[in-house]
Amino acid sequence: MENRTARLTVLVDPKKKTIFEQLCDAEDVTPSQKIRQFMREYIEQKIGPDWHDKVFNEDE
Repeated sequence: MENRTARLTVLVDPKKKTIFEQLCDAEDVTPSQKIRQFMREYIEQKIGPDWHDKVFNEDE
């Protein structure tokens, strides 16, 4: 199960932040949801489609 308590602080250009927020709003998602989606896709690209089991079973 995912633990949603970790915080990631990212510094970005204010104009990029504004357009990113507008694009997210157009998709009816929050910027946080979109960033989590990007992260999942990147992890899957690097580790493979069964990444979830590999990542979350390491703690056990």
